[in-house]
Amino acid sequence: MKSLLLIISFAFTLVYQSANIASDEVSDPEQNYAAYCASCHGIKMDAFVDRRWKYGSTDADLIKAIKIGYDDDGMPGFAETFSDKEIQELVDYIQAGIANVDQYSFESADASSTIKTEELIIRLDTVAQGFDIPWGLTILDDGSMLIAEQGGTLYKKTVDGALKSISGTPTVKSRGQGGLMDIEVDPDYKNNGWIYLAYSKPKPSGNEATTAIVRGRINQSGAFVDQEELFEALPYSSRNHHYGVRMEFDNDGYLFFSVGDRGDRNNNPQSLDNHCGKIHRIHPDGSIPKDNPFVDTPGAMPTIYAYGNRNPQGVALNPIDGSIWSNEHGPRGGDEINIIHKGKNYGWPVISYGINYNGTTFTEKTQQAGMEEPVMYWLPSIGVCGMTFVTSDRYQGWENNVLSGSLRFKYLERAVIKNNKIVHQEKLLENIGRLRVVEVGPDGYIYVGVESPGMILKLVPVY
Repeated sequence: MKSLLLIISFAFTLVYQSANIASDEVSDPEQNYAAYCASCHGIKMDAFVDRRWKYGSTDADLIKAIKIGYDDDGMPGFAETFSDKEIQELVDYIQAGIANVDQYSFESADASSTIKTEELIIRLDTVAQGFDIPWGLTILDDGSMLIAEQGGTLYKKTVDGALKSISGTPTVKSRGQGGLMDIEVDPDYKNNGWIYLAYSKPKPSGNEATTAIVRGRINQSGAFVDQEELFEALPYSSRNHHYGVRMEFDNDGYLFFSVGDRGDRNNNPQSLDNHCGKIHRIHPDGSIPKDNPFVDTPGAMPTIYAYGNRNPQGVALNPIDGSIWSNEHGPRGGDEINIIHKGKNYGWPVISYGINYNGTTFTEKTQQAGMEEPVMYWLPSIGVCGMTFVTSDRYQGWENNVLSGSLRFKYLERAVIKNNKIVHQEKLLENIGRLRVVEVGPDGYIYVGVESPGMILKLVPVY
């Protein structure tokens, strides 16, 4: 349903994080593929399957993509990393892998299986399927479910199992990392019916888009009505990556949400005169809280709550103290978890545990005065996406743990917290698929959305 960049794409995250590697030290194409390509396309090249080639699939097309890149799609050039010989060998390796793709067995969730974890035995129940990329998910009090598909369709799964598309939702720019992304319901949803959608909004003319948030209601006919745009990130950009975007209400009813740096790390995240590379806070009606930290700062965007972020794709409420936590993508290495504090600078790109996708260094610093360090970071990057806290007593031993999805390694990670420090981690549901979203429903169960094939799964403890 969407045209994806299938020449070696933007997120060349290292499979085994290492120091910079000179091109004359690495010449084996399998090793180069594992180090620079597998994070997006998979060790088994599964991201190449059943997708359309945006810029062509001939040898010449691939050579151009690897060597020169496509900046608007987040694809850097690797002319300084690989010799011409290495590029040709890498192309040959990729073409051979695609030609023999039938030899690979791709993992999918098996609802009949059980999974033993450190604390529990889990059964997976498939509750909805048939999606392309389910990006956003929320479960309503009556047991129905709203699912946002990246391509732009909002679905409602009713309690009787019917899956219906909702008409009238905003037009999205579904390209690269853009599309229909997150869903939240108002804290007073029972009384007001407000539903919040975050998406990539196309500019009326030209090829630019931005992150936007709208709220509306679903009427009896299954249409999204009473729409009000609450937020529009500035500036618009022709780049098709790093939109963010996740939303979360805190205990005081404020709406927090993330906006990615839109691939412009040099201008956006450290400047307060734009919305990009930030965590924002607004009232549910879109108005600005009077105590936002930069309301009185000349030239600053008044919605900004914290800044210096790269591409946060998880925002969650800590049930213990009511703080807002976020996880975000690093570049090649350095995905992070942060506790979001009012007015703080999270350092991107001045401090980072990552390096450029082509192996070069953009900063030597991992800390600096006046900048917040992460609660934890991943090396290698896991392609973090989705985040929630376990607020239910259904999962004994998991209470108040934080869960993060992995796009890159295809698992759900459970992290144990003590005194706002992560003291233990466990990989769950390994090889389940690219895990895009994780939520805890009003029924206390954990739900995850995975790609290839697109489905929503419920984690059921087996006692």
